[in-house]
Amino acid sequence: MKGLAMETFVCLDCETTGLDTENDRIIEMALIVFRGDAEIARYETLVDPVINIPEESTKIHNITNEMVAGSPKIEEVLPEFLKLVSDHIIMGHGIQFDIDVIDASARRKNIPCKIKKNRSIDTLRLARLYGEAQVNSLEMLRKHFNIPEEGAHRAMSDVIVNIAVYKQLTKSFSNTEAIFKRLRKPIKLRLMPLGKHKGRLFSEIPIEYLTWAARQQFDQDLLFSLRSEIKTRKLGNSFSQSTNPFSCL
Repeated sequence: MKGLAMETFVCLDCETTGLDTENDRIIEMALIVFRGDAEIARYETLVDPVINIPEESTKIHNITNEMVAGSPKIEEVLPEFLKLVSDHIIMGHGIQFDIDVIDASARRKNIPCKIKKNRSIDTLRLARLYGEAQVNSLEMLRKHFNIPEEGAHRAMSDVIVNIAVYKQLTKSFSNTEAIFKRLRKPIKLRLMPLGKHKGRLFSEIPIEYLTWAARQQFDQDLLFSLRSEIKTRKLGNSFSQSTNPFSCL
């Protein structure tokens, strides 16, 4: 069984026109293939999405329509990108989004793509497991671990920071199999990560909202946390009723 320093990983990141993996387009992509502290390969490119980049997206990644004009189209760069990804373990922050948007781009252009078959490690879930950062965004984790800033929120700068964050979050693991074994189980969150109750303890959120949220298509960790809190309250109510001598009156 390989130790972490002996395993080859690829950290990748895509900037896009939006958050719809099927209908939005990649406008920048970057990756670094690494083993331990050794960098094996890196790749980055802007991509002409052939559609307009909305202003709200530009505010996030600072990539404008003018910047991508004249850049290669996705069918020109994706084959080389996928060749570098190979069958390595993919790592990234909220990595399923990147995998899905790359897969959709490949299908749209009939480019052979097996990226969904690669094993992957999501550093967002590792950060939830770590549990000591107030916010689990990549930027907040960078500050938490005192990792040097790499400049604007762009694909390659995010990849560089992500690798440094990953190395901090995996210090307690001896090998990748231990990581995969732990990540197969849901992780109980401390705070609500989104919505109108974002940042609140689950115990402070009204039961009506918890019940509604538990029926949504959230990720496994959030659903587990919501359902755990609902179960705790139901058990609490049942206990209080069973110990209350006046409950049957």
